[in-house]
Amino acid sequence: MTGDQRTLALLLFGVFVAATLSITTWAGRRRHRSPEEFYAGGRLFSPMENGFAIAGDYLSAASFLGISGLIALFGYDGVLYCVGFFVAWLVVLLLVAELVRNCGRFTLADVLAARMRERRVRIAAGVSSVTVCVLYLVAQMVGAGSLVALLIGETGGRARAWTVIGVGTLMVVFVALGGMRATTWIQIVKAVLLMGGAIVLTALVLVRFRGDLDTLLSTAARHSGHGVDFLAPGLTYGGDWTARLDFVSLGLALVLGTAGLPHILSRFYTVPTARAARRSVIWSIGLIGGFYLMTIVLGFGAAAVLGTDAVRTSNAAGNTAVPLLALDLGGGAGSTGGTVLFAVVAAIAFATILAVVAGITLASSASVAHDLYGSLSRRAGRTPRGEVAVARIAAVGIGAAAIGLGLLAEDLNVAFLVGLAFAAAASANLPVLLYSLFWRRFTARGAVWSVYGGLLPAVVLVVLSPVVSGGPDAIFSGVDFHLFPLRNPGLVSVPLGFLAGWLGTVTSPAPADVPGHAAKHAETEVRALTGAGAA
Repeated sequence: MTGDQRTLALLLFGVFVAATLSITTWAGRRRHRSPEEFYAGGRLFSPMENGFAIAGDYLSAASFLGISGLIALFGYDGVLYCVGFFVAWLVVLLLVAELVRNCGRFTLADVLAARMRERRVRIAAGVSSVTVCVLYLVAQMVGAGSLVALLIGETGGRARAWTVIGVGTLMVVFVALGGMRATTWIQIVKAVLLMGGAIVLTALVLVRFRGDLDTLLSTAARHSGHGVDFLAPGLTYGGDWTARLDFVSLGLALVLGTAGLPHILSRFYTVPTARAARRSVIWSIGLIGGFYLMTIVLGFGAAAVLGTDAVRTSNAAGNTAVPLLALDLGGGAGSTGGTVLFAVVAAIAFATILAVVAGITLASSASVAHDLYGSLSRRAGRTPRGEVAVARIAAVGIGAAAIGLGLLAEDLNVAFLVGLAFAAAASANLPVLLYSLFWRRFTARGAVWSVYGGLLPAVVLVVLSPVVSGGPDAIFSGVDFHLFPLRNPGLVSVPLGFLAGWLGTVTSPAPADVPGHAAKHAETEVRALTGAGAA
């Protein structure tokens, strides 16, 4: 970056930070004395507002920069990420959104507690939710440290460290002071910025190629160095069976993981009714689908305009493809248009990171205060106001932990951390959620076994995978202790989560021997399908 680009990028960062702090101050004027106000924003958001917020929560920097970079590097195989992330929302719409809104109050554990009021079930769900949130959060913090430092022209360790500290501090301020109300409006603003930026860049790419997609694709293939293979499957996941199974495993984690992400589930509680939750998902599907269509154009546009070698030279993972494309489309290095467009993309990336980490932090602090603290604390006279205070303290603690882990993990693979978060959510949270909603015989033992039976294998298999050791691009490249051949554990850990839930249930006492089991399931079923008794 030139000095002018760096100055303009920093100026736009400052404007956005000032705007988000203003939103937080405005939202914080309304005191969040009850958990409903702090966790769910008083359930006052409309379906359209919540749909934009869901899109802002879901479309992270990995979506804006990472997927475009993967398409620029690997062509068709990169597009498969768009398909996986988008198809996941059909699972959310058809199986999760309305039922979760009717059965729960603030967290995943509330859905399970509608049928099973045992402390061990809530604790297991709380542990799983916090684990998934922290993994996702660390990935965003690492991405913030490397990406934003790169965009402002400083790639040293000190710049990345201060970026992580700054993002973490802002995240704690947003959540602790503004709660869900401030977080939602930050996500709405971010979604508008992200969609606007993607529309402008997509339009410029299409204008460059006069709207001819055939010319765009053929030019991308020619400049990729792979020829027509760039437009065909198999560039990354072709070849041996290990690569093909790895693709299936990744796709399984992406498609099923979204429905188990705690910060996505918590968004369904911010609307007044289950119908509003369904409509908000429809809004988000439209926004997310449109965004991923534009991402495909941007990825192939980067390959066509810049060339795959130039993208890889700038960043081996392709994370800088969109900023470099913006620089070229705006007029090139040194031009005013290129400087402005580059700085705008940098600011949007920064906005994306802030909005996502705020949503994740709020979801994890809710799990700590509402699930773990509420279950483990034996103090008498706990009040809703005290729970909100614990949630604020938890946000500070989680923020500090995320900053520390982000500093320690600054050289780790961000895609690995995101993939692990999705795999953990698909393996631990989704099985117990579906069993609880749809299986009449499901028991508390089955719930606990399902959570831990999916979560622990997901973590252990990744530790024993080639991502951590045994290869030149592994985290610990100098040693080799990998035993599991796949880079993503979803193909094994997701079935294990479902199997553990089934096994725990069939080895439990018969439902007829458990007092109130049938009545509780009937009550939950009526509540899930009709909304009667929902908060």
